[in-house]
Amino acid sequence: MTEHDDDLDFDFFDDDPEPRETSVEERPPPVPPPRPAGGGPEGPGRRPPPAARPPVGFTPLLRLAGLIAFGILIVVLLVFWISSCQGAGKKNSYKRYMEKMSVIAQDSEQHGRELNDALTTPGTKFSDLSTRISSIAQGEQQNVAAARAINPPGPLRLQHQDAIEALEFRVSGLRGLAQAFDQAAQSPKNVSANAVNLLQPQAERLIASDVVWDDLFKAPAQGNGGVLQRQGISGVPVPGSTFLANADYASAAFWAAVLQRLQGSSTGGGTTGGGLHGTGVVSTKALPGNQELSTDTENTVTATTDLGFAVTVEDTGDSQEVQVKVTLTIQQTPSPIVQTKTIDLINPGQQVTVTFHNLGQVQFATRTTVKVDVAPVPGEKNTANNSYEYPVIFSLG
Repeated sequence: MTEHDDDLDFDFFDDDPEPRETSVEERPPPVPPPRPAGGGPEGPGRRPPPAARPPVGFTPLLRLAGLIAFGILIVVLLVFWISSCQGAGKKNSYKRYMEKMSVIAQDSEQHGRELNDALTTPGTKFSDLSTRISSIAQGEQQNVAAARAINPPGPLRLQHQDAIEALEFRVSGLRGLAQAFDQAAQSPKNVSANAVNLLQPQAERLIASDVVWDDLFKAPAQGNGGVLQRQGISGVPVPGSTFLANADYASAAFWAAVLQRLQGSSTGGGTTGGGLHGTGVVSTKALPGNQELSTDTENTVTATTDLGFAVTVEDTGDSQEVQVKVTLTIQQTPSPIVQTKTIDLINPGQQVTVTFHNLGQVQFATRTTVKVDVAPVPGEKNTANNSYEYPVIFSLG
């Protein structure tokens, strides 16, 4: 080893110098984190102080409450809608039912008018009457079948059965009348009280049918506290049905007069039958107010919009009369006003009032004549009381 070798420096052992302790004064200050853009104490990126923050979970609760309220509203509206639909459907079911019953009621009333026409047709014979009434009974039986085919709303089932019963009374009464007239046709010259006893009970069935319809069907359905009211149904009319317009059908005297008249037709005695025949005017009154007109003095009549005349006619004979025509004439120029009404049937001693309305425009402050004529009935000999004229001046009041 040379002397130079001792001077070699093994610097590769000194690559990692020993750490040097640094004093606190020499350490660099910490670098602060970067401040958000727009920073400053009040900048948008700065978190609010704890006191300004909403409570944890408060916003979700508000949302939940809103959803619950909205759900309740939907349920309420849905219930209201369903209730409205049910109410409308319920009313429609009652309306459809009453419309079907109205058709039957009107058809049955037409059969009643046909019976009245058959009984009041001049010259009708027993055999013809029996045939016509049997045909009417067949038509009424169809109404019974139609009513039975109808399915009423539940609360009206009892009333519906009563309506069917009323129709069945009509069928029974019509068939009974047809059989009684058929029996009378076998011996028209010997019509006795037995025939009257057969006719009157059948007519009572027809009258009972009207009572049953009104008291057991119409009134319980639509009257105060009736089915429709209890069900909250309004605006749905319940049909009435009157088969006989003349209550005299229940009278034995009525049928005795019918038999007497028919006996004359069936035995070749013409259309009158036996007995005295005649009709007459009892009175003529101006309406409204029932002002009785005089044939001797001038009558001042106030012409209101309801102007009319009531003419009372009496059967002055001892025989039943049918199809009695009554004519009212207001004699004015250039065109007189003329109306004619017909009394279907009038019994001996009976008075019937015929009303004339909707007369049209009358002339004011001019003397005119109101004339009433009752057409003579077959066999009538005294016609002096069949026609009257009344001097009248119409005023505006």
